[in-house]
Amino acid sequence: MDSSHPQEQHAETRLVTSGRDTKAQKGFVNPPVFHGSTVLYPTAEDLHAHRGEFTYGRHGTPTTRAFQDTLMALEGPQCAGVGIVPSGLSAISTTLLAVLKAGDHILVVDNIYRPSRNFCNGMLTRYGVETTYFDPLIGAGIEKLFKSNTRAVLVEAPGSQSFEMPDIRAIAEVAHARGALVIDDNTWATPLYHRSLEQGVDISMQAATKYIGGHSDIMFGTISANAKAWPQIAEGIRLLGVCAGPDDVFLALRGLRTLSVRLAQHHRSGLDMARWLAGRPEVARVLHPGLETDPGHAIWKRDFTGASGLFSIVLKPAPQKAVDTMLNTLKLFGMGFSWGGFESLAIPFDCDAYRTATKWAPGGPTLRLHIGLESTDDLKADLDRGFAALRAAM
Repeated sequence: MDSSHPQEQHAETRLVTSGRDTKAQKGFVNPPVFHGSTVLYPTAEDLHAHRGEFTYGRHGTPTTRAFQDTLMALEGPQCAGVGIVPSGLSAISTTLLAVLKAGDHILVVDNIYRPSRNFCNGMLTRYGVETTYFDPLIGAGIEKLFKSNTRAVLVEAPGSQSFEMPDIRAIAEVAHARGALVIDDNTWATPLYHRSLEQGVDISMQAATKYIGGHSDIMFGTISANAKAWPQIAEGIRLLGVCAGPDDVFLALRGLRTLSVRLAQHHRSGLDMARWLAGRPEVARVLHPGLETDPGHAIWKRDFTGASGLFSIVLKPAPQKAVDTMLNTLKLFGMGFSWGGFESLAIPFDCDAYRTATKWAPGGPTLRLHIGLESTDDLKADLDRGFAALRAAM
């Protein structure tokens, strides 16, 4: 297969053609799954020099290389390397441990994924790293929060659960002027819809458990970095000894091949459902930056080429018992954590206990929805029954 000049091709083509060597794979389309730890050296001299394309299973196999090459092609020319780790949280913790040291200070957006906050408040605090949380809408105003020892800024766009849209470009300009790295949790849009390394981000992480895997059957994380940050990430992965299992690597690579068609459907269905929900009498507000009425829409339209199927809604005031009755009535929307698979999900949430730089007061109960690959007509009918149960329980 000729995959030369991959950057001249569209993303959909790169996802299909990158990381494939049919000659090396004896003509098969997909690379084999290498289950291996020990790599044998042909001579003592090769062993002493650690000379060889592969040296040890933890450091990579032909399967991991195929995945890394494909994701690098998707990330774009700014990507100098891709690290593979066993979960999305591992991508976050590995990145922060790789770039921070005792005595450093990090700025973290207030709407970050809650386990990221827990890691900062827990392990980083014990290791002598100070964390300051900031309003996701601060933009260039973040400059006033920098200290002489600020080494990194961690953002997530849009924010976890509440979906505020930070201005990453403005934040990155300030951070780089102060010598700090910018780290982005890019799980929501993936590099297919948000190439953050081209917008000032130095390190882009993903919980590939979500859309890259796409089938709710793996735990996986990726860390993509530019030339400035990649040496630190590569060293951190090597020193911490993190790696992912070969079967999960293969499934993640398989998921990448169909990412464009799946995410396009999530985009269409998500916006369709968001617009329908915005017109429901039970809904006070829809939190989705792809909606023209959303406060973050202008930034989303500038920086993103699409949206995923994840967003939240604020219900009009209702007792928790009534909300629980609604959730218990739903048949197509499952109740479970994570997202990014083929199935639709709904969970209640409340950010109030873990926001410190901003106040979370939505004015009613909140639900996070993941719109899967089912018919939106069926999903609307399911929610219609749920809303009827909500009204009856009030």
